[in-house]
Amino acid sequence: MSIYDIPVTTIKGQSETLANYKGKVMLIVNTATKCGLAPQFKGLQKLYDDYKEQGFVVLGFPCGQFANQEPGDNDQVAQACELNFGVNFPLYAKIDVNGKNAHPLFQHLTTEAPGLLGSKSIKWNFTKFLIDQEGKVVKRFAPKDDPKEVDSYIRELLQQ
Repeated sequence: MSIYDIPVTTIKGQSETLANYKGKVMLIVNTATKCGLAPQFKGLQKLYDDYKEQGFVVLGFPCGQFANQEPGDNDQVAQACELNFGVNFPLYAKIDVNGKNAHPLFQHLTTEAPGLLGSKSIKWNFTKFLIDQEGKVVKRFAPKDDPKEVDSYIRELLQQ
């Protein structure tokens, strides 16, 4: 199964797949508005603003699995992202990223780009996965990796 075939639900409750992003570079991130790393939303938004016209998109997937740092429902998450962080990149419905209820997208991402020592689990909020225009996972970034550290990888993919 291709990444483009995996069903996802937008933050507004609409079912779709990632097929809309075929041919684009994607940065997929599990997010949480109450996390100490939440200031990364601004950096993610800057990446989106800088490169969206060149075929790049950030996709945010809220998750409450880590210390319940995403306690709200989808409407509350969308509002917090917009009001507190100025987010206008696509957001999706809250999901689990680990365990038996892990969303198929994150099962795919962690299989394609395991963490340290081959771990398939997500360690914390703001784990980032960079996907090329063909739908291949090219790099996994740790939660504490600042979005600025992803910039050069995005530019390189966009120039291919």
